[in-house]
Amino acid sequence: MIKRDPVFTPELVRILKIFGSASILLVLILSFFNSYRADNTGEDRTFRMSDSARLYFLNVKSIVYEREIRSDAGMALFRHEDLLAESGSPSIQLILILNPPQDEAYLYLEPVGLDWPLEILVEADSTEKKYVLDDGNKFEHGQHIQKLRPYLESNSRFYIFDQGQKIPIWTKEVEKEGLKRTLEDYFRIIET
Repeated sequence: MIKRDPVFTPELVRILKIFGSASILLVLILSFFNSYRADNTGEDRTFRMSDSARLYFLNVKSIVYEREIRSDAGMALFRHEDLLAESGSPSIQLILILNPPQDEAYLYLEPVGLDWPLEILVEADSTEKKYVLDDGNKFEHGQHIQKLRPYLESNSRFYIFDQGQKIPIWTKEVEKEGLKRTLEDYFRIIET
């Protein structure tokens, strides 16, 4: 009978032990960094909301909002009860919009008794800054909110121009709290 050479020689077993244990150790180490995966889907996740955040908002937080269902667009609009404009006075409404078919949420600045473009004057500390905001899509409204966000979260004063007349808006403490809560709820929904 012909004697064959053994396949698993002591040197080969030693090499397999070294590289096998190193491979297993590398896989275990990399598994801890699983959340740092690349997003190669090509989707814009700027306005993406998770199901859990949406359900939390709808079941817990939405009680202080006036809800308007837009079945034609498949969206639900939420206006904070502390921000509901008084009739006859020009103002700006901050609306939180949920778009369940797209799993997205948006913020929209709705003029009440005004036309676009909106001219907003912000007084913060001793400085004044004027913004001219045009109507647009979800990205442009998102940029408007990002411009105004630091002022909305602080104790700044806001004015809107209507036919050259300077009109104060969001003057009551209740309205400022409503703005802050709407922003807080929105950024919790999109988890940023």
